[in-house]
Amino acid sequence: MFLAAMIIIGVSLWYNLRLVDKIAKDEQGKARLWANAIREKANFIIRTDSIFQTIAVSERKKVELWAEATKELGKENNVNPFVLEVIKNNEEVPVILTDMKGKITSWRNLDVQKARDTTWLREQLDTMKSQYSPIVIDIYAGQKNFLYYKDSRVFSSLKNVINSLIRSFINEVAVNSASVPVVYTDSTRKGVIAFGNLDSVKMKTPAFREQTIADMISKSNVIEVTLGNKEKNYIFYEDSFLLKQIKYYPFVQFAIIGMFLLIAYTLFSTARRSEQNQVWVGLAKETAHQLGTPLSSLIGWLEYMKLKGADEEMTREIGRDIGRLEMITDRFSKIGSVPKLEKDNLQDALEEVVNYLRTRTTDKVVFSVRNESPAVVMAPINKPLFSWVIENLCRNAVDAMSGTGRIEIVISDQNQFAYVDVTDSGKGIPKSRFKTIFEPGYTTKQRGWGLGLSLTKRIIENYHDGKIFVKWSEPQKGTSFRIVLKK
Repeated sequence: MFLAAMIIIGVSLWYNLRLVDKIAKDEQGKARLWANAIREKANFIIRTDSIFQTIAVSERKKVELWAEATKELGKENNVNPFVLEVIKNNEEVPVILTDMKGKITSWRNLDVQKARDTTWLREQLDTMKSQYSPIVIDIYAGQKNFLYYKDSRVFSSLKNVINSLIRSFINEVAVNSASVPVVYTDSTRKGVIAFGNLDSVKMKTPAFREQTIADMISKSNVIEVTLGNKEKNYIFYEDSFLLKQIKYYPFVQFAIIGMFLLIAYTLFSTARRSEQNQVWVGLAKETAHQLGTPLSSLIGWLEYMKLKGADEEMTREIGRDIGRLEMITDRFSKIGSVPKLEKDNLQDALEEVVNYLRTRTTDKVVFSVRNESPAVVMAPINKPLFSWVIENLCRNAVDAMSGTGRIEIVISDQNQFAYVDVTDSGKGIPKSRFKTIFEPGYTTKQRGWGLGLSLTKRIIENYHDGKIFVKWSEPQKGTSFRIVLKK
């Protein structure tokens, strides 16, 4: 199921990435198209501005010609028809002629009605002075007149057009159809003229502006333009926010799907474990119940044998086995309920289990219990259940040694914890099986349910809040299990 899920996710991710790549290329194509359009429009503005400057020079020459004609006309006996024609044909450029004291002596191509107002006429003169330097006309004997002029109506209209083009250009850069984040700067690359598709609040911060421009420069997304002011300006841009979202969408999508699958698997595993626990508890309690009836009968028969004068040693051993059966029944009955833990001497508890096993195991198996700590090691345990754990480990060890070998139980004190190591000289366990052996149903015996180590792990970890694991194991040398108990 996991491999199938990985294949499905892999194929889906591959297909999604292909779609994303196509959309990304489309978005990048739009951005390139926009950038090329910006370049073309900038070139168009430059060409228009060049024509505009040519017209400005032409108008200046017209005024100079008109001034020269006025000068010639001021000379005595000068009735040159060409001079008269030049003066007559100036119907576009507004001009004002003043003497050396600044007094207006004549004017041309201004509104006749408004020109009657001296104040308005003076305002026009000031406007002309601010636009262009005057043309000096030498009259005679050091006398001079000054000719002031301003842009003609046609030229002013053209000027408005070029300014409108520049404004629309800047606006189109900031609010672009490709929706790309863009910054339009002056020649220093620091003075921001306009920007678009960026956080307006953050753009007020110099550090953010500089970092944004630096990021755009690093991606080589720069357009150089020269407009009416003859200075180089720069347009910086980067991928749109939509394109960035599209790039990361598949990974976010599958991360969410993966998280959902993980949660679903966790819930499924929890439900499965809960069901297994219920089965274990039910099986244990039913086993305790079924053992109860024959056990009561055995106790009765033992008393009857004593009354009949049966061999005393025989009845004593039968009594011990019946006691053992009562303890096993008690163990099963405790499965599923919270056992009571009492602080006990670990060495005494272990010696009691080992003494019982010695009489029921071949003499070829040597048992030993050793406390490496100089003091008595105490730990809270449930004695019947803890004895069951040790018994399971020892019986498995006897089977692994084929009835011949040594089983050593060592107790050690480690501050907050007590360690119990059960070591045998058996066949060993492969490293790949260190965790598998604690799973229900795992067994290497022809006859066996594979429940012993599973119950052992449950008793130590669930009921004693401890740990049990394979400390070490080598083939044909033996195995050591470690039990960790909280003191």
